[in-house]
Amino acid sequence: EATLDLAERRRIRSAIRELQRQELERDEEALASKRFRPERGSHRQDNKENWPQSRRLEEEQQTALSTLSRQLEAITDVEELTKLLRAAGEYEERKLIRAAIRKLRAEEIEGEVPSSR
Repeated sequence: EATLDLAERRRIRSAIRELQRQELERDEEALASKRFRPERGSHRQDNKENWPQSRRLEEEQQTALSTLSRQLEAITDVEELTKLLRAAGEYEERKLIRAAIRKLRAEEIEGEVPSSR
């Protein structure tokens, strides 16, 4: 904006666009190098060592979720489910409880609305 010469302004704008393009290319190269970086060998070894333990924990979690699912089927009060939802800490538990609440609400709506048949 300091210069009045249009040719000089064009050169400046062109230089700015070139710098922006170069910066964008550098960012893309850096991102690509991070994205396709191979895994470190020691990290892979850690996963192998911890695999039986993580598998056991996963099985325990599945058992606990199955038990919770059976308990939720017996509950017919939305308020009680809401209390459980607030007390639950794990994502999967909360997911099951929300599904049970949705199911109960849908059943309540179906019970209130008379069938058109």
